[in-house]
Amino acid sequence: MKNKFKNKSLKEILYKVIFESDTLAGKVFDIVLIILILLSIVLVMLESISFFNKYLNIFRIFEWIFTIIFTIEYIIRIFIVEKKRNYIFSFFGIVDFIASIPSYFTLIFNLPIFIFIRALRLLRIFRILKLWNYLKEGKIILTALKNSFYKISVFLITILTLIIIISGIIYFIEGPDNGYTSIPKSMYWTIVTLTTVGYGDISPKTPLGQFIASLVMIMGYAIIAVPTGIYTVEMSKVIKTGISGKVCSACLTEEHRSDAKFCYKCGNRLD
Repeated sequence: MKNKFKNKSLKEILYKVIFESDTLAGKVFDIVLIILILLSIVLVMLESISFFNKYLNIFRIFEWIFTIIFTIEYIIRIFIVEKKRNYIFSFFGIVDFIASIPSYFTLIFNLPIFIFIRALRLLRIFRILKLWNYLKEGKIILTALKNSFYKISVFLITILTLIIIISGIIYFIEGPDNGYTSIPKSMYWTIVTLTTVGYGDISPKTPLGQFIASLVMIMGYAIIAVPTGIYTVEMSKVIKTGISGKVCSACLTEEHRSDAKFCYKCGNRLD
């Protein structure tokens, strides 16, 4: 490990440890971070149980310890990246920031919402898993999701249009007497039926309404297959193309092709 870090600057060493996991130090850092994140989440859950109210002061001390550690880590991440703005406003940059702020806000505000914000720290697990054993697999899934985003978005817009049309029809047929008090309420029923969830809190009473409900249910099975097919095709393309575990040190962009020498986003040379 000493040979790996020999003749490297502090910033390069920190980058290797924090953003990569091909060294023992990087793996140890990831494990410690996972443990801290899980402990902080367990703390949030225990605070919601009345039995542990007598330990709240102890919980507060540990919460501050976690917050200080996450804050220092966040500052170090900003320090070592070249394009700091790109990291700060990236998805994981925002998650890292959110992991640090709840305790500071509780000094000013005492709102239950900050318990939920603290629970968002669990999202950081994805960063760590992505940088270790599940590096390639995680990147394949994320890349396929990104590539299929626009196709699935068009599909969802089409479904939303269909939901509005069906809602208007069922509202006109059934009406307030049968529980369809408004078009938004009818939209709720349409979504529940189209997704084949079927809570049953409201249901059509007229023969025509029941016939339309049957068509919507059958339609639901067909609709579920469409985004699955789109995503499967993109997944197949990504697997054939191949992606590497290279992370751009300048803008932190990932999902580079296996043969890529430069970042496709900013042009920085990849290590």
